[in-house]
Amino acid sequence: ATLSHTLVGIRSTVGSGTRIHRCILLGADYYESMESIQANAAKGNPPVGIGKNCRIENAIIDKNARIGDNVVITPDGKTGDIDHPLYYIRDGIVIIPKNGVVPSGTVI
Repeated sequence: ATLSHTLVGIRSTVGSGTRIHRCILLGADYYESMESIQANAAKGNPPVGIGKNCRIENAIIDKNARIGDNVVITPDGKTGDIDHPLYYIRDGIVIIPKNGVVPSGTVI
């Protein structure tokens, strides 16, 4: 993974091949157990943290967020403030809320 101009919180996990630029990762309140990972996978949810091969720019990722593999998060091309069920955009910054889930392959 490649991180630049990024603050990384405690217990943050970032998958291989991921590029993160100008972000704040608030981390997690706990390390997820294997049982929890398997239970969430059965529901289609990724594990806590950031998956593999993602591109994240100008974002704040709140605690315990689950971001799947191959996700793109960037405010580029979006104007104004946006309230979406998965995220918010304020002043050109994408915010993934606490305990938020972004499925694999999502492009924001």
